[in-house]
This record gives sequence, C-alpha cells and structure tokens, in this order.
Amino acid sequence: MSISLAEPVLDAGLWPRSTRPRGADLVVGGLPAAELAERFGTPLYLLDERHVRDTCRAYRRALPGVEIAYAAKAFLCRGLVAWLREEGFGLDVCSAGELELAALAGMPGERVILHGNAKSGDELRAALRLGVGRIVLDNPAEIARLAALVAPRQRQRVMVRVVPGIEAGAHHAIRTGGEDQKFGLSIARGDAEDAVLRAVAQPHLELTGLHCHLGSQIGSVRPWLAAVGTLVAFLAGLRDRHGIVLPELNLGGGHAIAYRSGEHALDIESFAIDVRRRLARQCALYELPVPRLIVEPGRAITGPAGVALYRVLVVKRTAHRVFVAVDGGMADNPRPALYGARTTVRLVGRAGAPGTRQVTVVGRYCESGDVLAADVELPEDVRPGDLLAMPAAGAYQQSMASTYNLVGRPPVVAVRDGRARVLLRREGIADLLARDVAE
Repeated sequence: MSISLAEPVLDAGLWPRSTRPRGADLVVGGLPAAELAERFGTPLYLLDERHVRDTCRAYRRALPGVEIAYAAKAFLCRGLVAWLREEGFGLDVCSAGELELAALAGMPGERVILHGNAKSGDELRAALRLGVGRIVLDNPAEIARLAALVAPRQRQRVMVRVVPGIEAGAHHAIRTGGEDQKFGLSIARGDAEDAVLRAVAQPHLELTGLHCHLGSQIGSVRPWLAAVGTLVAFLAGLRDRHGIVLPELNLGGGHAIAYRSGEHALDIESFAIDVRRRLARQCALYELPVPRLIVEPGRAITGPAGVALYRVLVVKRTAHRVFVAVDGGMADNPRPALYGARTTVRLVGRAGAPGTRQVTVVGRYCESGDVLAADVELPEDVRPGDLLAMPAAGAYQQSMASTYNLVGRPPVVAVRDGRARVLLRREGIADLLARDVAE
C-alpha cells in the first residue's frame, strides 16, 4: 500500500552542514551527489571537510583549556589526521597501525594517546619509539611489561583506565563503563587502586591521571556527571590513603549523534558547562585541585560529516515485504547487523513518484542479516539504477568495513567548496588477490 508524500524535507541535523537540495539531487560540499557517484562509482563515502573542521572548532570553543583527542577508531586516514592536527586536536589510537599512520601523517607523538585492553609488546615498543604522550594502562600485567621496555633514564607518561560502574550507551555491545566487561579496572573491587599503586611504584612510569570511557551514543550529560562524582571521590581516596594527587582526568568519548529524524545529538556546549561545573564543585567538596580534563570524541567529529551513496541493483517483492538491494551492505556498514542500528535513506538524482511505500534496504552479501535499513519509506517507483543516500555515515562504517565475499572496500572522497579529492581509493580485485601467496 502506498501513501502520498511530497518531496522529502531535508533534515538539516542529519546531513553535513553544506548539504543543499538541488531539484531531486543533493549537493554536498558544493558538488551534486549524482555527479560524484558517476565520477567515483558506488558504493561511495563522502566526507565534508568543512563540516569536520567546523565541528573541531566548536569543540575547542566549548572546551577551552581541555585537551581533545579524536578517537581514531571512528575513522582514520592521513588526510583526516592533517585536518585534526591543523585544528589543534590530538589522537586516541588503539593499534600499531593507527600509531604508524598518525606518525606518517605528521601528528606529533606527544598529542597521541595509546589505548587497548590487550596491547602487544610490538605495540608498546612502537608507542615508546614514536614518543606517544600517554599510554593508558588497562590491566595490572602490562604495568610491569611496559616499565621493562622503557629506556634507562627515561619515563613514560601513563594513565590508568578505571571502571566507575556506570552503564551508558545505545546498545549493550557499546557500553563500557559498567562492571564485568573487558575494559578497565574496577573502582568498586579495588582493582583500580591496586593498579595506581603499582604504576606509581615503577620509576620508569609517570602516572598522570585516570581514564574512563562510559560507552557510545550517549545523548545525555547525566552519565558523565555521575562518573565525575565517582572519579573525584576515588581521587580523594588516593590522596587521603596514599598521598597521591593526580593532575589529569580523561572522560573518554561516546558523544551521540543523530541518525534519524527526531533523534538528538549530545549538546557539546551543555556538556562542557555541566561537566566542568560538576568537576569544580566535587573537587571543592574534597579540597582537591581541579585536574586537567581530556575528552576523546570520535563519532561526533566525523559521523555527521559523512554521506554513503549506493546504487540500487534489484527490487524484489515478496508476500510481505519489498526488498531494495544495493551494491554495498554489511561489509562496508556492519552497524545495522551488529547493533540493530537504524538510519535514514533518501532517493537522490531523480524525482520519484509522489507516493511512497515501506521497503527494506538490503545489501548484496551472502547473509540474510545483511540489512542496511529496515522498514523505511522510499518512492513507490524505486527501481534498479536509482541512487540512494544515507547520512551520518562518517564514523564506524568505513573503519569497520571488511572484504567479505572478496568484495573490495569503497573509497572515501573529501568534498569542500566544489572540489573533490580521494582520501582512500577503492579496493579492487587486484588488491584482494595480492594477499594470496599460495602456489
């Protein structure tokens, strides 16, 4: 059954700020989406450079004096690192690959923070070689391992990742502040305090503070306010019991963005005001000096700056559904399959019929769970060859992509002021076969 609907309104909160309707098309970064799809092929990821830079500046205005490290796991490439470096950001990385790319792109080592619940010896050695600013300790065993690798007469700055016992995040798989999960050391169990004492006892380590990360897609400031209360109380206990005063507090990231109309992103200005006020009051209560804040946004920086473009290959009607199959899917965007994530879909490049129908947009991969968008409205005459656009595609899509079914990963193209340049090229069959060395 179809319903009558005018041309869909562009929800400005979902798309890059430069996005403008032009007839049936969308213009992103001064360039028509349909033209970009023809030029670079599909699937295609667009990243609005100006949007990324403007968001970085908004964070710096809201959080003066706060160190901001972009969470590289959201999406990383050399071009993006250059933008971040120029905007005064650092990087939060969690692998040797991310470390090496950061160095190759010119990010100063002192602005890099290495994370990871299971860092290898090679990763720790790479961090020391590249002079990273801090290494976040996630388990007791790596304290002595790291200290043994530090060169004589050198000291490595470290933080201890703690678990404040606060559940927050849009899906259970991305909640990391509660007990009984793989990240961090429990404050309640005493594990965090034990790790602090072990780190302080190592002459080659300089413990600068605590780190916590509550989860992802958190749209309210309340969980961070609760975390600040727990963390400051813990800092006060360290001072009272051991005479240890730590000068830094890293609250991680997890700042929510909107994927669909009616959803709300975290208000960074309110976050900044409320968190800093809460921190100052709690420190005054315990007569502690206010530690320097560090935050690690990722999705909030690149997510809303991205647009994914797909070409429709097949429209199939079954007894109860209409499936619209596109030339990408779960291999380049696994979020719907992993987390049940929902997104917005828009036909671009041609005017559709005035009526719409409910369809399920699926991918081309050999999995029944390869669903990109279930039960969304598209024009009733959607057909093979149509171009579909999905907003908020700049984080945790390309970075989580795979080569399932031996299909190469899509390119990422930066757009700005009517110019386009490739940040990551399309992965072709030759790239995939080059790894296979069997005779």
